[in-house]
Amino acid sequence: MTEPIASEQPAGPSRHDLLTIGQLADRSGLAASALRYYEKLGLIHATRTTGGQRRYTRGTLRRVAFVRAAQRVGLSLDEARVALDRLPEHRAPSGAEWDGVAASWQDRIDEQIAELERLKAKLTGCIGCGCLSLNRCALYNAGDRAGEAGPGARYLLTRDPASGPEPAPAEADGR
Repeated sequence: MTEPIASEQPAGPSRHDLLTIGQLADRSGLAASALRYYEKLGLIHATRTTGGQRRYTRGTLRRVAFVRAAQRVGLSLDEARVALDRLPEHRAPSGAEWDGVAASWQDRIDEQIAELERLKAKLTGCIGCGCLSLNRCALYNAGDRAGEAGPGARYLLTRDPASGPEPAPAEADGR
């Protein structure tokens, strides 16, 4: 068996291809503490020098950008980690791999758009009178039934405006 030619062997990153945590923070726009937190969650990975200092591959910048994009569309850090787990860690993802992850976000983004549309519709009706805890005004919510459901803007916090925020009658919930 012949030995592979050195140029055919996959080379690991050289020390010039690695970023310190300060360099990664500068390039990514995140604080070093956030990067350490991302590492703790398994979103990014570092190697350690003999002195224990973190070193990140340049590809980590892509992973950080990915996490930030995931957060912008409303994904949690756990959801971002699950998505990142579907992508290769030591090479740039292919277009098909990115497309697969992006497609998995489509339903989530559509759901958020619908939620924002509902919020917009609710705000339009509530901001006029400024009450925010009433359906439309005291005539529609006499005695502030929404207030019995708890503090805050109950109609804005309710996902289903048809059912309203009012607590269920005592006999209906078994009390």
